[in-house]
Amino acid sequence: MAYAAKILRDSISPDNVRLTTIEATMPRVILAELNTHRMFSRNSASSRAIPIAKMLQKVTEDPFIPVYWGKNQKGMQAQEELTPESQVLALEQWLLARDNAVNVVKRMQLPDIDLHKQIANRLLEPWLWQTIIITATEWDNFWGLRCNPMAQPEIKRAAEMMRVVYNASSPRPVNYGDWHLPLIDDEELFDLQVAKNMDGGTQISDICKISAGRCARVSYLTHDGKRDPKADIELCDRLLSSGHCSPLEHVARPLTPSEYYPACSGALKFCANFRGWHQVRKDMPNENNFLKVSQT
Repeated sequence: MAYAAKILRDSISPDNVRLTTIEATMPRVILAELNTHRMFSRNSASSRAIPIAKMLQKVTEDPFIPVYWGKNQKGMQAQEELTPESQVLALEQWLLARDNAVNVVKRMQLPDIDLHKQIANRLLEPWLWQTIIITATEWDNFWGLRCNPMAQPEIKRAAEMMRVVYNASSPRPVNYGDWHLPLIDDEELFDLQVAKNMDGGTQISDICKISAGRCARVSYLTHDGKRDPKADIELCDRLLSSGHCSPLEHVARPLTPSEYYPACSGALKFCANFRGWHQVRKDMPNENNFLKVSQT
């Protein structure tokens, strides 16, 4: 799979606040480092959602391999890399550990154990690639920390690729009342807007649900160019009914002047982790407390 980054949607509000959605692929071992950045809304492929056979194939055919084989020393960062001879030995052991994990997972699939994928797949994670959809208005701190010589080389490479596509992209204006809709292009948006069956009278518009459903599908690795709006809406509704609202964070509209934060500085209000943008998630009652929803 290898490292990758691309823009899914890049918007700018009437108040000149940029909201960008990026799809990035990076090693799963650095996912925890990415998740420390709380200004990001994100959805990523889940080990629990992918069949074991597919996971075994992925780590066998396309395993993650470190980009930098640092020599052991004190501290969090390796300043010196292994010699070429030691790198060959390290790679051999890295892949041997992968083979051992693959064999253990296969053994645990036999009838006398028959372990579920939500546990078995975890043993394969060190060699997995991770695809993540990230939406944010605030990126500078991430660039500063991760596009940095002190960062782990793997997240540094991913962050630098993300910054390249971010800097190369030109955000498109989104007016008050319109939406930032990842994974819906302009032609499809027009078709959806004129389709009579897209107005279900729900609290959240079907078009917003389609975008959110597609952002959620990264957890199922089914982004293959095929689009089924009805299936996207159904997925979004299933997630909402079970309290999984995070895909709705990627869909947002510019805050209107009446919604601005009345601060002396004139700064725009944050809606959750977005500055100057209102997430459609915030239109759901009790979106931050599923216990209240489940008790109704």
